[in-house]
Amino acid sequence: MNPYILSTLLFSLGLGTTITLTSSHWLFAWMGLEINTLAILPLMAQQHHPRAVEATMKYFLTQATGAATLLFASTTNAWLTGQWDILQMSHPLTITMVILALSLKVGLAPLHTWLPEVLQGLDLTTGLILSTWQKLAPFALFLQIQPTNPAILVMLGITSTLVGGWGGLNQTQLRKILAYSSTAHLGWMILILQFSPSLALLTLIMYLIMTSSTFLVFKLNKSTNINMLATSWTKAPALTTLTPLILLSLGGLPPLTGFMPKWLILQELTKQELAPIATLTALTALLSLYFYLRLTYAMTLTMSPNNVTGTTPWRLPSLQLTLPLATLTMTTISLLPLTPTMTALFIL
Repeated sequence: MNPYILSTLLFSLGLGTTITLTSSHWLFAWMGLEINTLAILPLMAQQHHPRAVEATMKYFLTQATGAATLLFASTTNAWLTGQWDILQMSHPLTITMVILALSLKVGLAPLHTWLPEVLQGLDLTTGLILSTWQKLAPFALFLQIQPTNPAILVMLGITSTLVGGWGGLNQTQLRKILAYSSTAHLGWMILILQFSPSLALLTLIMYLIMTSSTFLVFKLNKSTNINMLATSWTKAPALTTLTPLILLSLGGLPPLTGFMPKWLILQELTKQELAPIATLTALTALLSLYFYLRLTYAMTLTMSPNNVTGTTPWRLPSLQLTLPLATLTMTTISLLPLTPTMTALFIL
């Protein structure tokens, strides 16, 4: 792609998200989401592959549906209450419509079915943008609305953690596994959103760090399915040693970074006298942990079928920058001891 066009698209992507993050008016928020969607579509379709074009079309249709529902909900709210301000939305019908529209845009269950299919049709770089940056704008709107019926967010959260764990169990494609992982993590965030918004924000930041490092590892190894992970020992032995820790951090095992948000969320749910929901959510995390362990097993304890006598396969040197990967990997593995600092920083 032409560097000038790429720069324009990336600038538009940042501009759309920034407009939504800084807006207090529903029309401006909607406008930011639309700019965001239109900017990423050429990046998704740049491969000119039928799968990429199909994924782009699916993404466009779902995002357009979500944006149209959001605009309809905000217009209905202005008609019923005379308010366009995001923080002043008070009618139960419009709040429910907005929550469902934003759930469709980020891929919360049961409105998640587009996400694995779209992510599978993209390359890992665009998939990384879709799984991280594209979640910021809708999540900023989630943080600003005050639901009158807390049950809807709890139900969306539990369904997402369950479906995210269940859906990834039988997958062999890494991008689909990461899509279900995204749904499960977003379920944890939505579950705690109404009780502690700052904790939901902390969980989002941890999710962005862990997912980015996972995508960059797969991109460096050029891995797109589980079988291709088995060849990573000969390509990058040091990275292959650290990758299981990244995957287990995504699963939420102590003493890794991913344990911190799950621990704090379960603690907060128990404080809110929602111990049964906390127990159910903790059990659904075991489903996700299983497929992360499966990836770890495929990467470290299996050998790729190899007929040649040498152990190092012929390959071109990778041109990927390793500094972002190194920084994100260390953050993914070693942030748990800083939990008291994080809780003080986010005023939990």
